Amino acid sequence: MPPSPTNAIICTNRCTRLFVSYHMPSSRARKMLSTYVVPIYLQSWDSYIDNLIGQTKAADGSINCDRACIIGLDGGAPWTTAGHPNALKLQGQEGPNIAKCFKNQDFTAFMGSGIFVEGVKYQFLREQDKKLVFGKKKENGAITMQISKTAIVIGHVQEGGQQGNLNKGVAVIADYLESLGM
Repeated sequence: MPPSPTNAIICTNRCTRLFVSYHMPSSRARKMLSTYVVPIYLQSWDSYIDNLIGQTKAADGSINCDRACIIGLDGGAPWTTAGHPNALKLQGQEGPNIAKCFKNQDFTAFMGSGIFVEGVKYQFLREQDKKLVFGKKKENGAITMQISKTAIVIGHVQEGGQQGNLNKGVAVIADYLESLGM
């Protein structure tokens, strides 16, 4: 007897693996219930880092994003993993602080004390339409952050790279998430 979708219990494990646990009668004893756990693998958010980096390619073939990440708007929890070779690894309260500013649409904390990413303080350059924030740190490069409905896409370009191309790459991912209602 196949599992019934009406009695499924869904449990997640670190956002990359989904377990569907079905409770159904055993063939030997119909009154007893057995549990079957079926793992279902989901696409990792890390592929969005590769896509963002690919979107920053300039006409001369240079790539204008060396690291990126996606965090949740509610609380700043990471959506992408730190295990990706091009992951932007936020430390401590950096993710929650960034998410708080975007959630409240109040960037005065960035204006007053800068934007902290990977332990580096970037100078706040400007915000645009309460959805887009730019920062720069001499000899460290620049960051671009853009919000979707439920996430914040953050990209970094090395010193000497073109932040305009980074802005384009971040916008492509944020707009795509927005189109999905995310």
